[in-house]
Amino acid sequence: MSLSLSPNTQAILLLTAPLLAGRRDASVEPLTPGEYKRLAQSLREKRREPADLLAPDGWKELGDRPPLLDGDRLQRLLARGFLLSQAVERWQARAIWVRSRADAEYPGRWKARLKADAPPVLYGCGEAALLDAGGLAVVGSRHVDEALITYTENIGRLAARARRTLVSGGARGIDQAAMRGALEAGGGAVGVLADSLERAAVNREHREALMAGRLVLVSTCDPAAGFNVGHAMQRNKLIYALADAALVVSSDYEKGGTWAGAVEQLDKLRLAPVYVRAEGPAGGKGLEALRSKGAVPWPEPETPDALAELLAVKPDGSGREAPVQVELFPAPR
Repeated sequence: MSLSLSPNTQAILLLTAPLLAGRRDASVEPLTPGEYKRLAQSLREKRREPADLLAPDGWKELGDRPPLLDGDRLQRLLARGFLLSQAVERWQARAIWVRSRADAEYPGRWKARLKADAPPVLYGCGEAALLDAGGLAVVGSRHVDEALITYTENIGRLAARARRTLVSGGARGIDQAAMRGALEAGGGAVGVLADSLERAAVNREHREALMAGRLVLVSTCDPAAGFNVGHAMQRNKLIYALADAALVVSSDYEKGGTWAGAVEQLDKLRLAPVYVRAEGPAGGKGLEALRSKGAVPWPEPETPDALAELLAVKPDGSGREAPVQVELFPAPR
């Protein structure tokens, strides 16, 4: 994917990104997701694009601005061109690309499933086409025993053999075990990170898979940003929205990101079918509670064909359109 920025993406970055790679201007706060959502709606109503705001006094074309957005703040945000150039230089040195919701290369699954709530900006490293490949999301707790790590790695290996992309959050524990199993077996993986994309992009463990086009790491947070609980919670729906189905391997009860993300899917968003582990080490109260909310026991497919079929069938047994299979890497042996 090209590392260059479209004019629309430049404008959206100036408005929404902290630009941590430069000397951050603490005197003006970037627009929040809600604020940018209102601004984007105003632009659409006036048949304007974010890039139109880059023209001299372009922000004045908004006329009656969305509530709570003052012109002085917009003007100062749009004037951060030097900070943006510093940030872009740093990202390019690390092969990090940036795409905005206004770009054709932005993940179609997020646009279709999240609509106006799709993140305005996406940072990434690796093969972006994997983001629209569907596949199996595997999520779970950070602190688990070796038995669950082995179980999860085997799930990743099966996804690789089925030539289905493995989607996860890249956190230690279950997330990393699932991705590791898929990549070691020659499959493809998507890591939706809550922080530290810069560090992950240069990690030697990721280098081979990134260069081979079998891995993409993405984040909606500034690539230099550290861990933030809010960001970790917000990325849950992004993981589910990229997958054909999701497996919760382990979860605390009524706490933690895994629980919150699964409950959000079951009670509200319903972006993908939610399965919970039913065999292996004891599931505990968290998985039992998710089943009571509508999650379906994982049927433990043993063959690649069985997993591929599972991803093409709703948990209630009815068929749905077969997942799109993106041929980006050779079949694992």
